[in-house]
Amino acid sequence: MQYSEAIDYLYSRLPVFHRIGAKAIKPGLGNTLRLCEALGNPQQQFRSIHVAGTNGKGSSSHMLAAIYQSAGYRVGLYTSPHLKSFTERIRISGVPIAEESVAQFVVDHQTLIEAVEPSFFEVTVAMAFDYFARQQVDLAIIEVGLGGRLDSTNVITPAVSLITNIGYDHTDILGTTLAEIAGEKGGIIKSGIPAVVSETQAETESVFRQIAKDKGAGITFADQQWQVVDAGLLNGKRQLRVTDTTGHDYALLLDLVGGYQVKNVAGVLSTVAEVAGEWPVTPQQIASGLANVVGLTGLKGRFQQLRDMPRVIVDTAHNQPGLAALFDTIYSLPYRTLHLVVGLVADKDRSAVLAQFPSDACYYFCQAQTPRALPAHQLEQEAAEAGLSGTAYLDVNLALAAALAAAQSDDLILVTGSNYTIAELIDL
Repeated sequence: MQYSEAIDYLYSRLPVFHRIGAKAIKPGLGNTLRLCEALGNPQQQFRSIHVAGTNGKGSSSHMLAAIYQSAGYRVGLYTSPHLKSFTERIRISGVPIAEESVAQFVVDHQTLIEAVEPSFFEVTVAMAFDYFARQQVDLAIIEVGLGGRLDSTNVITPAVSLITNIGYDHTDILGTTLAEIAGEKGGIIKSGIPAVVSETQAETESVFRQIAKDKGAGITFADQQWQVVDAGLLNGKRQLRVTDTTGHDYALLLDLVGGYQVKNVAGVLSTVAEVAGEWPVTPQQIASGLANVVGLTGLKGRFQQLRDMPRVIVDTAHNQPGLAALFDTIYSLPYRTLHLVVGLVADKDRSAVLAQFPSDACYYFCQAQTPRALPAHQLEQEAAEAGLSGTAYLDVNLALAAALAAAQSDDLILVTGSNYTIAELIDL
């Protein structure tokens, strides 16, 4: 079986969230545990850090991986979804899993897959854990797929659990209040295992403290431990001034330039401090990792600039809090006219999402080639009702071409709204 055949098999045989949404989720951890048991319980054969949150969990996972790679550790990194290739989901020290390894896993375990009938995500998690165990990583950074308590990744016992923030997303699955969503995300907190929360939020702090108390787990709110101040951009990197609880003050550079990343850094620093006894790193290694996240890990789509004159930025923000944070950074940049290439999925609270978009921008609406995508003409109509006027295009590349044709050299073009939209950009 070739790699392309293996991927076709997984997509055609198994329910896939990015195609059909919540119907792809198989509640509970039973399938993942069955897969792992048949594989020799690989999740017990490597040490890990578990990362959840509404926004920032992917970026925080990549920051952690970059720091430990800079310190010379052999680092596994599991994230989702991918943008261009399935192999992006499973990396060791920045190198994606080989296509041959993916194909061999499917060949070796096809009978098991058909017996368990798991979801696409459950198989992917099992594949990653098997790969990390066989490759004997020093540690693995494991990003939660959705929620936490019932997420397939929640079969690990990590050294520390990191929760980045809580916002409104997947409310049909996780709950309609921030406290309910926090309860699901907080499900990754394990008995006796320290937990870190990146941001203190009035609606969720007591939820996390209660879960930690019930589990006998220590808990740290990172923004109470570190003060991280945005000092602007320098040579394409964001300057940060960091002060710890002892008053020690120092500077860092971060190559993830979105202003919203400032909130994630505190959580990353607290997490690194929490497990310093097991995986020591020096301040220089932390600084080197944060300054080179993209190069070390291959992260794409986080406030990524594709070209200049006009400046084209792509960002995978796709929910209300993520878009609000994104536009805070956009508004801090110089530009004459803002052009927005936007594609959304259909199973979101689109009124709350559309409310984040500025009315004075030029819009180019598009749709990803997935059944979950909101048709571009429907998006155009709903956006018009929200006071956002533009034109619909069949796909993101046509929309971007139209924006480039209309834009002046000192304009800014932003492509956003969905991971799936960004993934289909030819030049990414």
